[in-house]
Amino acid sequence: MPAARPLLLAAAVLALGACHRTPEPVKTDVPAGTYKLDPAHASLVFRVNHLGMSHYTARFTRLDATLELAPKSPAASRVNATVDPRSLETDYPLPEPDFDAQLTGPDWLDAARYPAISFRTTKVEPTGPDTAEVTGDLTLHGVTRPVTLNARYNGGYASHAMDPSGARIGFSATGSLNRSDFGISAGIPAKGSTFGVSDEVQMQIEAEFTRPKG
Repeated sequence: MPAARPLLLAAAVLALGACHRTPEPVKTDVPAGTYKLDPAHASLVFRVNHLGMSHYTARFTRLDATLELAPKSPAASRVNATVDPRSLETDYPLPEPDFDAQLTGPDWLDAARYPAISFRTTKVEPTGPDTAEVTGDLTLHGVTRPVTLNARYNGGYASHAMDPSGARIGFSATGSLNRSDFGISAGIPAKGSTFGVSDEVQMQIEAEFTRPKG
């Protein structure tokens, strides 16, 4: 058994090295450069737990983002995004009260005072050939804190005869935050209770970016 220990140690070292090796990015012919968000093919949906009985879902409809893409070195890529909080939309079915206005009002997003939500990438850590953890500074409700998104590359092309926009690339991302960290605490249930609206907010992002030919 003692003679086998060096082999076991070597195997453990190799395995540890493999775990920390940067994944090879998926091969693509999408060119490096600056890409702009295609708002017609982008969405930002979020959900919160309501009374412990359902996940209430809403969305923002006015988004903008710029992607600095480095296909051969994904860790060097960066995305900067802004969201207009006044574009919040719910599926509240009644004309009164104006539920969207309540959520963008002073008790919640206070959009009149804080008219922009922004995200600026600080780190991209590849976790697989087509996945990465994207960490950035999120500014929400006048507070800036780090948030990490789990992103997936869905595909892209350098150009297509049927696409006048030029190069196109698409991603999906998910993440979560505690709204109380950003000073939005209305309706959070008392400890040990689910009677209210959860502190945790879950996000789902779909985004396509384009870069004109030439």
